[in-house]
Amino acid sequence: MALELEGRIARKLNVQTGTSARGAWSKQEFILEYQEGNFPTQICMNVWGEDKVRDLDKYQVGDKVKVSFNLSSREFNGRWYTDVRAWRIEPAGAPQYQQAPPAQGYDYTQSAAVYSAPTGAPMPSVDDLPASESDDDLPF
Repeated sequence: MALELEGRIARKLNVQTGTSARGAWSKQEFILEYQEGNFPTQICMNVWGEDKVRDLDKYQVGDKVKVSFNLSSREFNGRWYTDVRAWRIEPAGAPQYQQAPPAQGYDYTQSAAVYSAPTGAPMPSVDDLPASESDDDLPF
Protein backbone atom coordinates (compact mmCIF):
# COMPACT_ATOMS: atom_id res chain seq x y z
CA MET A 1 0.00 0.00 0.00
CA ALA A 2 1.42 3.36 -1.03
CA LEU A 3 0.50 6.41 1.08
CA GLU A 4 1.31 10.13 0.94
CA LEU A 5 1.74 12.81 3.59
CA GLU A 6 2.49 16.49 3.23
CA GLY A 7 4.33 18.19 6.05
CA ARG A 8 7.50 19.83 7.29
CA ILE A 9 10.83 18.15 7.99
CA ALA A 10 11.19 18.68 11.75
CA ARG A 11 14.46 16.81 12.23
CA LYS A 12 16.99 14.70 10.32
CA LEU A 13 18.86 11.98 12.17
CA ASN A 14 22.37 10.75 11.34
CA VAL A 15 23.01 8.48 8.37
CA GLN A 16 23.53 4.84 9.40
CA THR A 17 25.71 2.54 7.28
CA GLY A 18 26.72 -1.06 7.41
CA THR A 19 27.47 -4.21 5.48
CA SER A 20 25.22 -7.23 5.11
CA ALA A 21 25.38 -10.44 3.13
CA ARG A 22 24.04 -8.47 0.14
CA GLY A 23 26.66 -5.72 0.41
CA ALA A 24 26.91 -2.20 1.80
CA TRP A 25 23.77 -0.36 2.89
CA SER A 26 22.85 3.08 4.16
CA LYS A 27 19.75 4.39 5.89
CA GLN A 28 18.63 7.72 7.33
CA GLU A 29 15.67 8.52 9.54
CA PHE A 30 13.85 11.83 9.64
CA ILE A 31 10.89 13.28 11.52
CA LEU A 32 7.99 14.61 9.46
CA GLU A 33 5.56 16.96 11.18
CA TYR A 34 2.11 17.25 9.65
CA GLN A 35 -1.20 18.75 10.71
CA GLU A 36 -3.90 16.35 11.84
CA GLY A 37 -6.96 18.26 12.93
CA ASN A 38 -6.01 21.08 15.29
CA PHE A 39 -2.74 19.56 16.48
CA PRO A 40 0.61 18.88 14.79
CA THR A 41 1.63 15.23 14.64
CA GLN A 42 5.12 13.82 14.13
CA ILE A 43 6.14 10.56 12.53
CA CYS A 44 9.57 8.97 12.18
CA MET A 45 10.23 7.87 8.60
CA ASN A 46 13.29 6.41 6.94
CA VAL A 47 14.93 6.16 3.55
CA TRP A 48 17.02 3.15 2.50
CA GLY A 49 19.80 3.15 -0.06
CA GLU A 50 22.49 5.59 -1.01
CA ASP A 51 20.37 7.25 -3.73
CA LYS A 52 17.42 7.84 -1.38
CA VAL A 53 19.74 9.25 1.32
CA ARG A 54 21.09 11.69 -1.32
CA ASP A 55 17.48 12.64 -2.21
CA LEU A 56 16.75 13.43 1.45
CA ASP A 57 19.97 15.43 1.68
CA LYS A 58 18.50 17.96 -0.80
CA TYR A 59 16.02 19.10 1.87
CA GLN A 60 16.73 21.01 5.07
CA VAL A 61 14.96 21.06 8.42
CA GLY A 62 11.89 23.28 8.02
CA ASP A 63 11.30 22.49 4.32
CA LYS A 64 7.74 21.58 3.36
CA VAL A 65 7.65 18.29 1.47
CA LYS A 66 5.29 15.65 0.15
CA VAL A 67 6.44 12.13 1.06
CA SER A 68 5.25 8.93 -0.60
CA PHE A 69 5.82 5.94 1.68
CA ASN A 70 4.95 2.33 2.47
CA LEU A 71 4.10 0.77 5.83
CA SER A 72 5.35 -2.66 6.82
CA SER A 73 5.61 -4.59 10.08
CA ARG A 74 7.67 -7.62 11.07
CA GLU A 75 7.89 -9.79 14.15
CA PHE A 76 11.13 -10.57 16.01
CA ASN A 77 11.22 -12.54 19.25
CA GLY A 78 7.57 -11.90 19.99
CA ARG A 79 7.73 -8.14 19.38
CA TRP A 80 6.42 -6.30 16.36
CA TYR A 81 8.36 -3.54 14.60
CA THR A 82 6.75 -1.16 12.12
CA ASP A 83 8.72 0.48 9.33
CA VAL A 84 7.61 3.70 7.60
CA ARG A 85 9.80 3.73 4.50
CA ALA A 86 9.76 6.80 2.24
CA TRP A 87 10.35 6.04 -1.43
CA ARG A 88 9.75 9.52 -2.89
CA ILE A 89 10.29 12.98 -1.42
CA GLU A 90 9.36 16.10 -3.35
CA PRO A 91 8.63 19.74 -2.53
CA ALA A 92 5.10 20.32 -1.24
CA GLY A 93 2.78 21.61 -3.93
CA ALA A 94 4.86 20.11 -6.78
CA PRO A 95 2.90 18.68 -9.72
CA GLN A 96 2.12 15.01 -9.24
CA TYR A 97 3.14 13.93 -12.74
CA GLN A 98 5.90 15.45 -14.76
CA GLN A 99 5.41 16.09 -18.46
CA ALA A 100 7.24 13.71 -20.77
CA PRO A 101 10.04 15.29 -22.78
CA PRO A 102 9.05 16.26 -26.33
CA ALA A 103 9.79 13.93 -29.20
CA GLN A 104 13.13 14.57 -30.83
CA GLY A 105 13.02 17.00 -33.73
CA TYR A 106 9.70 18.68 -32.83
CA ASP A 107 9.40 21.84 -30.79
CA TYR A 108 6.22 21.67 -28.67
CA THR A 109 6.77 25.14 -27.27
CA GLN A 110 5.70 26.82 -30.49
CA SER A 111 1.98 27.23 -31.00
CA ALA A 112 0.31 25.01 -33.57
CA ALA A 113 -0.72 26.58 -36.86
CA VAL A 114 -4.44 27.16 -37.19
CA TYR A 115 -5.94 25.25 -40.11
CA SER A 116 -7.96 27.27 -42.57
CA ALA A 117 -9.68 25.97 -45.65
CA PRO A 118 -8.08 26.93 -48.94
CA THR A 119 -9.64 29.99 -50.45
CA GLY A 120 -11.18 30.05 -53.91
CA ALA A 121 -12.70 26.53 -53.86
CA PRO A 122 -16.20 26.17 -52.40
CA MET A 123 -16.93 23.53 -49.80
CA PRO A 124 -18.52 20.41 -51.40
CA SER A 125 -22.22 19.84 -50.72
CA VAL A 126 -24.57 16.85 -50.91
CA ASP A 127 -25.44 17.83 -54.50
CA ASP A 128 -21.81 17.28 -55.49
CA LEU A 129 -21.95 13.57 -54.53
CA PRO A 130 -22.44 11.05 -57.36
CA ALA A 131 -26.01 9.86 -57.88
CA SER A 132 -26.73 6.42 -56.50
CA GLU A 133 -27.84 3.69 -58.86
CA SER A 134 -31.01 1.76 -58.06
CA ASP A 135 -29.53 -1.70 -58.90
CA ASP A 136 -26.78 -1.26 -56.30
CA ASP A 137 -27.89 -3.16 -53.17
CA LEU A 138 -24.68 -2.77 -51.23
CA PRO A 139 -25.08 -0.77 -48.01
CA PHE A 140 -21.88 1.20 -48.64
